[in-house]
Amino acid sequence: MKKKNENESDIKKKLEYIGLDLENVPETLKILEPLNFRTTKTNGINRYRQYRYVPIKDIEILLSPTNRLNTIEEKYTKASSIYSYLVPDTEENIMKHATFLQMLKKLKIEDIEEIEKEQKELNTRIPFKVKYPRNYLWQIYYSENTDKYFMLVPTEDADYSAFFYLLKKQLEKRKIGKIFVPICGLDYSRGFFTKAEIEDIENYIWLFTKDWPSIYEVHDKTDVITFQIVGETEVYESIKTQYKITLKNKEEANQFYKLLKALFILQTQLPHYYRFETNINSNAELELHFNNKQITYQTIGEFINSEYIKIIDNEEEKEEQILKSEQRLQLLQEQEKQLEAEYVTKEKQISTYLEYKKTFLGKVKYFIKYGKKVQRKTIEIPKEVEDEGESKKKKKIKEIDNAKRYTLEDLVEKSKEYEVKENKYKKLVMDINAVKLKIKNISKKIENATKFIEEIDKHKKSIFEFWKYANKDELASLPEGEEETVNVELQIKRKFSFKDDMEKLGEYLETKQRKELTKEELESIYVATTHVIDTINALIVTKETSRKEIESSLKKLKEDMSKESREKEEFDIFGGLVEDNRKVKTIANKSHREIARDLYNILGINKNTKITEYKFELDRIIKNIKNAITKIETNQDIIVYKATEEGIDPNEINVFDLNVEKEIEEKLSNAETKIDLYKIEIEKGTNVIGFTNNVFYDNRNNTLPTGMDLSTKVIIYNTEIKEKIRKKPNKVFKIAYFDEDKDELAKIKVKTINVYE
Repeated sequence: MKKKNENESDIKKKLEYIGLDLENVPETLKILEPLNFRTTKTNGINRYRQYRYVPIKDIEILLSPTNRLNTIEEKYTKASSIYSYLVPDTEENIMKHATFLQMLKKLKIEDIEEIEKEQKELNTRIPFKVKYPRNYLWQIYYSENTDKYFMLVPTEDADYSAFFYLLKKQLEKRKIGKIFVPICGLDYSRGFFTKAEIEDIENYIWLFTKDWPSIYEVHDKTDVITFQIVGETEVYESIKTQYKITLKNKEEANQFYKLLKALFILQTQLPHYYRFETNINSNAELELHFNNKQITYQTIGEFINSEYIKIIDNEEEKEEQILKSEQRLQLLQEQEKQLEAEYVTKEKQISTYLEYKKTFLGKVKYFIKYGKKVQRKTIEIPKEVEDEGESKKKKKIKEIDNAKRYTLEDLVEKSKEYEVKENKYKKLVMDINAVKLKIKNISKKIENATKFIEEIDKHKKSIFEFWKYANKDELASLPEGEEETVNVELQIKRKFSFKDDMEKLGEYLETKQRKELTKEELESIYVATTHVIDTINALIVTKETSRKEIESSLKKLKEDMSKESREKEEFDIFGGLVEDNRKVKTIANKSHREIARDLYNILGINKNTKITEYKFELDRIIKNIKNAITKIETNQDIIVYKATEEGIDPNEINVFDLNVEKEIEEKLSNAETKIDLYKIEIEKGTNVIGFTNNVFYDNRNNTLPTGMDLSTKVIIYNTEIKEKIRKKPNKVFKIAYFDEDKDELAKIKVKTINVYE
């Protein structure tokens, strides 16, 4: 009985909050105008394409004994007015009324309040991503036949907060305004793009961003339509940013489509020549760049013209290179034939000697035939062939009509013509390399054969020995596509990949540090993972850090300790054994029973710690870190990053991150308007300390997982990195992020990143 009374009281409270009197249901909820809604296959689309501001009073509410995943046809066919669920005047309506009370029972008032707060924000501005959390709760449809909106409420769902919010608003006496909601099952209106063009846009944007965009048709409060395209794109290495494109009218949409299509054609048909990069501007709008220059609809014509003229220039130069290469190849082939003939003569000479040496008369004949030295004829191979086409080239370029507007078709056709010539030139270079290699080998054979013949009277050698001796210095063939040279050795070093190499690097550093570093050194490195590193570096660089600065650092530590309710006695008799080491913890889904390191214990912080004592501890920490870093070397080349607004001082204990995404993410909310990102390549054998698992946990029980699962950062204390730091940035990009982390309704901010590689 008590539980029943509590349920009745709870339902009564919720009804009062909503403003609904079941004994006196408003007539406005009884009226149900015909909707003439026609269900089609289009209604079944599984994503929202239109968002609108809809007047609350114009939305009819229908309840359906289905769930949200049922088909629209089934939900609509079984739906009936909300009035039939509120007034139990028939046997069927009694069952519906019981369902309504069960829905009310599951309702949480705070959920309605959350939606109310959300809609207040949406009334002032459209979210950057257009969609927003829990937008799926709004099962609102639009009947084009009657120009009416209605909400289908599936009674078998678990969350009814959107329905009760709408009901509450419709029952209010005052002006209730509009709500910003997605319209279910409604396709694009085709006012800006055709269906095929929208599919094209999705494909075009994916090519440039490697991310499928979300495209929405958005109606504002005055029913003005905009097309809004949102998504993510890579702007530097693995760093991604949000972007948004807002098209306000048909003309803007048409220009945007043409620009995307033109650049898509260039990159797909001429991938060797054109690869467009993405960036964003200060409004987080997507930009497309080529050679660090933005391409827009207004500049695409000029871009096509300049590229066409550039190809003509390159084409003339390539024709000149082909002519010279053909002549050079011909001369080399003639030299090859001459040398081959000379080598064949040497072979005949040794064969003749082996035959004639058996008799005295034969030796005389051999001397008469080969006694005189024959001077080798050589062909002079000019390094440059006289350019007969130079004047023609200049004349042809002068004849280019700069006033003519070249089309995309012209550029693609001309580029393909140039590609044929470029491939022809590359083949000639390979042929020249092959002939040069043959000449080099034959020349060496002739040189060896000559030496062999000079000693022929001193030794009894066979023709097989001759071939073996002559060929002993033969070179291997050249790789395809190598430049026209023989004596060039290419060494390609594999670069560090965070994704592929991080796990092995972490395991190596952890294993090495467990073996080489002491407990005190590991504790000191842990201090460097905290904000105390700033005070440490101030002590290192300035030597005499002001008392005020150290005092400020100590004060912060004491405040933090107090907040954590960790204030210590003057002497802690338990040290690191205060925790129960039988308690199981996990790192990267691997269990262990180790104790986390305690910053306050390591530094000896308590409420009575004095500045002199704190400074003494910091000096000890610095000494330990400097000593530890001399013991550990990286076993491979690595790439590290540091994002800062103050530059890098090589005299400091610098903390770098191996993960560029995390490094940028940490600095976004703190920096004012710009961030300097330093990328430094560290060679194998450089002293590096990793923030491995045993930096954060004591490993007394030997249960700690091996690796760098808690941090991807490393310490580098090496003044030589000064030589690797660029003075000026060589790349600039922008990144957009939400003002409040993980809040899609928050405002978007944009920061500029200057990259020093």
